[in-house]
Amino acid sequence: MLAFIFGMIANRFRMPPLVGYLFAGILVGPHTPGFVADQQLGSELAEIGVILLMFGVGLHFSLKDLMSVRALAIPGAVAQMGFATLLGTVLGLLLGWELFGSILFGLALSVASTVVLLKALQDRRLIESERGRIAVGWLIVEDLAMVLALVLVPAIASLNGGDTGVHDPFVSFVTRLLGVKSASGAF
Repeated sequence: MLAFIFGMIANRFRMPPLVGYLFAGILVGPHTPGFVADQQLGSELAEIGVILLMFGVGLHFSLKDLMSVRALAIPGAVAQMGFATLLGTVLGLLLGWELFGSILFGLALSVASTVVLLKALQDRRLIESERGRIAVGWLIVEDLAMVLALVLVPAIASLNGGDTGVHDPFVSFVTRLLGVKSASGAF
């Protein structure tokens, strides 16, 4: 309900409703003081939301359209993802993160939100234009590459040392920066 209310308020101020949804999520999130929503229910609703969003993306996906723009969309998306991943990896390494964590950071930076861009294209009535088809094809290539990455990351991580602990590169960077010792006594 809060997301609906803030979405309507954002719409009233001529902003995308997504801004209101994000603000509502921050307000009831577990990391803000005050009311905290049921985290298990929130997780389940988030999964349903992702399913519905991907269904919406699937409605705009046409293999015929992707094939018509493949000469630009496929090499462009792969080059853009590779360059952004490289920049993110270099930034992670400069921050002192491990190589694998830096690569994951770069990979996360390399993709755009398909749903947000589709909404923007629809609002501007560009979805059926040549530029719109190229953008959708580009996004679909990114999404397919990320599906492949999400399948391969756990397998590569297990080969990377077999450690089952959870490591957050940002947290380890901040703790090193502040000189805080972890529970194991290491920085």
